[in-house]
Amino acid sequence: MTQNETCACGGRIDVHAHFLPECYAQALTKAGMTHLDGGMPVPQWSEAEALAVMDRQGIATAMISLSSPSTHFLPEEERTGLCREVNEEGAALLRNHPDRFGFFASLPLPDVAASLKEIDYAFETLGADGIILETNINGEYLGSPRFAPVFDELNRREATLFLHPTSPACFEAVALGRPAPLLEFPLDTTRAIVDLLYSRTLQARPHIKVIVPHGGAALPSLIARIAIFANVPFIEPRPLSEEEVFETLKSLYYDVALSAHPVPFEGLRRIAPVTQILFGSDWPFTPEFGVERNISMLDTMPGLSESDARTIARENAERIFPRLMRKT
Repeated sequence: MTQNETCACGGRIDVHAHFLPECYAQALTKAGMTHLDGGMPVPQWSEAEALAVMDRQGIATAMISLSSPSTHFLPEEERTGLCREVNEEGAALLRNHPDRFGFFASLPLPDVAASLKEIDYAFETLGADGIILETNINGEYLGSPRFAPVFDELNRREATLFLHPTSPACFEAVALGRPAPLLEFPLDTTRAIVDLLYSRTLQARPHIKVIVPHGGAALPSLIARIAIFANVPFIEPRPLSEEEVFETLKSLYYDVALSAHPVPFEGLRRIAPVTQILFGSDWPFTPEFGVERNISMLDTMPGLSESDARTIARENAERIFPRLMRKT
């Protein structure tokens, strides 16, 4: 019996899935990039294989996006063109399979003006479901005042923003020769969220629906420490209070890619209600056996009711993406 047959949720909505369209794969090859982020090999991807994996794993819809390093391996002046090509490819998948795919559009940051134009094109012309941003842009974090116009526009549109980790600028010094997804990805996710909190970027723009990957990374473990520093007067800007930190993090969404283990999942449940937790696979950067293992652990999670499991698998994502709501 397949995962698809055993899933009583009507088919999972995967908010953390990646694609490597031909234009992107060719750009990586041209740049000589056979490995990414400190040793991770570039995976193979195709539309047919994506659909096959989704069928085997009971995934009705995958919200695709570029993984790290996005287009940041290119000179800044070349990013706009590749972002447009990638976004066009994502839109084509959406047109061809509107029930099976959605997509988060990539932006050519740090070029803010070009990024604002791409946001408009992505939503108004391509029908994007949201935007993806890497946790830092050439070492500059998202709470930087330079990026404020991007967040203002996303807030105005009440857009969905999917955050994805990338390597920190100091990666070579701290990675100890190991690939970034081992430690530096979750740590950079945590660093980016702290920056957005302490710069008050999130608090000032409450209409953005933010999805944090990998079960919130280190946030469940560090939330008390992050909150208590809101009381330190020489840190400016900063959250208004410890309570504001907890309330802001409670309002974000969190996917469970690579995180459906009882220990981190219990930590996540303590900072966010089940209504804020979403399914994510991280395929193809997580191979199918890893996706299947993550699903199996989620399906047998201690203390997780069948109702909660359905909520995580599909219903929460339907609220974010109402076009995917099943007709009854």
